[in-house]
Amino acid sequence: MTDPLLVACPHCQSLNRVPAARLGEQPECGRCHQPLFTGRPLALDAASFAAHVERGQLPVLVDFWAPWCGPCRTMAPQFEQAATQLEPRVRLAKIDTEAQPALGSRFGVRNIPTLALFHEGRELARQAGAMAAADIVRWTRAQLA
Repeated sequence: MTDPLLVACPHCQSLNRVPAARLGEQPECGRCHQPLFTGRPLALDAASFAAHVERGQLPVLVDFWAPWCGPCRTMAPQFEQAATQLEPRVRLAKIDTEAQPALGSRFGVRNIPTLALFHEGRELARQAGAMAAADIVRWTRAQLA
């Protein structure tokens, strides 16, 4: 039997222990009773980044983007679609580099869109440029294999 994973709630950011085998059973937050998985990317700021990426134990695929970026806007629906395929094994999140410049700077993001895959606070892989949903899913799964 595997140890439970710490999963941050997308609503209140509290950490929940969820057995890996039960991730697909639509678990709810023990604090706010909202679903732990929404099938949509989360918008992260510094505090929620810490909860999901640094303290949570699920892999997190982050899209660093900006509202003025055409390729970012083009990729947004593709990233949304990828979330429906990758959750609950991978959390998808978005960081607006205009609203959260410190996070983009902290990770040296020079080009947008940039996808960065994190696991337990460590960056595992990075890919710059817009991608289709199938490519996002394929790339993410390949990095975690």
